[in-house]
Amino acid sequence: MNENTIKIIESEMSKYLNNYQMIKLNNILYKQIDNSDLDRISNDDLYNKFISTKKLEGVSELTIKNYRIHLNKFFNYVNKDLRTISTDDIRDYLSYYQSNTNCCNLTLDGVRRFLSSFFSFLELEDYIIKNPVRRIHKIRIENIIKETYSDELLEQLRNNCNNIRNLAIIDLLASSGMRIGELVKLNIDDINFETNSCLVYGKGRKMREVYFDAKAKLHLKEYLSSRKDNNEALFVTKDRPYNRLGIRGIELMLQKLGDSIGEVKVHPHKFRRTLATKAIDKGMPIEQVQRLLGHTKIDTTLHYEMVNQNNVRISHRKYIC
Repeated sequence: MNENTIKIIESEMSKYLNNYQMIKLNNILYKQIDNSDLDRISNDDLYNKFISTKKLEGVSELTIKNYRIHLNKFFNYVNKDLRTISTDDIRDYLSYYQSNTNCCNLTLDGVRRFLSSFFSFLELEDYIIKNPVRRIHKIRIENIIKETYSDELLEQLRNNCNNIRNLAIIDLLASSGMRIGELVKLNIDDINFETNSCLVYGKGRKMREVYFDAKAKLHLKEYLSSRKDNNEALFVTKDRPYNRLGIRGIELMLQKLGDSIGEVKVHPHKFRRTLATKAIDKGMPIEQVQRLLGHTKIDTTLHYEMVNQNNVRISHRKYIC
């Protein structure tokens, strides 16, 4: 690009832009001449800058992994300079993604948010003029009430545990409402048996206190007294060298436990949803539930809200009849 080309572009665009916009356009065009490094920045460079920035911001490893997965899929599909991506390119990809994965609107909106975060970064860092995802509105999500564990099913899960470690895990998940990612990071020293509480590190590396019940306390103590290793982790593998138990290990354990009682799917997050739903249904203030779960925004907590129909009936008789 040379100065003559810039003048032609400015002459043509002057019909559509005001003075302020023309000044901005002039600055950008001349930047293309003066900053030769900009032309040499590849898609991979921009991608790596974004991932590095997210790591510095303290984003969780799981979120970083999801950024990598979805951005790489997008790059492979679009296959063009990221600075030339348009809103239509984004819409085309989202349509392609939905038709090829048959995903729900919730998942699709998650993909949209990953892309928006990336292009917002490029805009903020002046690699692009405008985030092309900005014109794509939030995808409407059906308000589906997700299942929770009944008291009977929770007892079935406990009764079918074949070792004290698994029983302690179930009791801790069921009574604390912590995330599985928070549970696997716990160390023995994080547990306070005097207050039936523990400190967990949630999303964004934010620390908060969560609480567990008497069942969890008893089974945790029994499990810890049976340990013969020196690992600082609260939960370790059953076999040597007794490494810290990971997320996948707990998921597989719960899956096998669910199969043993004929349950289609037993997932760790369902314990969290069950506790939150019960707490809200029994009248716990939503702000306290929010703090218990470690949500930054109260809207996230409200997704767990599901009122028991029997309570609606009782309230009707009390306040209306």
